[in-house]
Amino acid sequence: MTWLQLRLDADPSSASELEDALMEIGASAVTMEDDADQPLYEPPIGETPVWQHTRVTGLFPADTDMESLLPALAAFYGQALPPHRTEILEDRDWIREWMDSYQPLQCGNNLWICPSWREPVDPDAVNVLLDPGLAFGTGTHPTTWLCLQWLDSQAIAGKTVIDYGCGSGILGIAALLLGANRLICIDSDPQALLATRENARRNDIDETKIQCLLPDEFDNNVQADVLLANILAGPLLQLAPRLTGLVKNDGLICLSGILDTQGEQLLECYGNGFRELSLTSKEEWVRISGIKTN
Repeated sequence: MTWLQLRLDADPSSASELEDALMEIGASAVTMEDDADQPLYEPPIGETPVWQHTRVTGLFPADTDMESLLPALAAFYGQALPPHRTEILEDRDWIREWMDSYQPLQCGNNLWICPSWREPVDPDAVNVLLDPGLAFGTGTHPTTWLCLQWLDSQAIAGKTVIDYGCGSGILGIAALLLGANRLICIDSDPQALLATRENARRNDIDETKIQCLLPDEFDNNVQADVLLANILAGPLLQLAPRLTGLVKNDGLICLSGILDTQGEQLLECYGNGFRELSLTSKEEWVRISGIKTN
């Protein structure tokens, strides 16, 4: 099927109003994307990030009369439309294109992340077969790769591991395949827990070794030998007392989702509960790891 897409150049004050107006006139979908190659990182707590130059796109069936649609859009918007253009969008198999672009990825000496629909590059390595589904975590993002590289370098065999903010379950499942004995995956998104269970089955994980829980379902008296948390700096700061309490004395912690500009603040925050803290960077992201102080 062929579609028409109406692209409008917006700023932060008009993007949401244009989005609402497009939905009012019957757009099948509306998206917002960066229109000036401006990176957006973690916003301050309580703020919603919007690009200074935002492209708002409404998707319409190919037989839509755009000449009559534009005045209707302006009426709902309440003012003259910003610069805009109409383009034809040919239908494509977007899922297949994404699958073709997702290649096996080596994370350390012996750990690989392999899409479930591809053959492993090294069958003798530790291969995590992954289908991200509805949850974040494919191994390609620097924060995930940093955590996986760290896991590959640790003595994980026989350990109890907590993956806090598990997403697709990629980190915890890698820990089990590297020899961990028990995994507790925690996420506030039920879809993430569903994706984690599916990926665990895909990797033939013994279901008695893994628990998938919402935060309120977790027993805070349980402590782990290893705690993994690849989330964001804001939640890591807020959760510091809780995450610290979930690690046994002399246990290990691995944190990421942290921009390099936020690393020192996180080091100071977790320095009260952990020793030998180290910071490792990849691109503009960092990983923090350390050992729980007795």
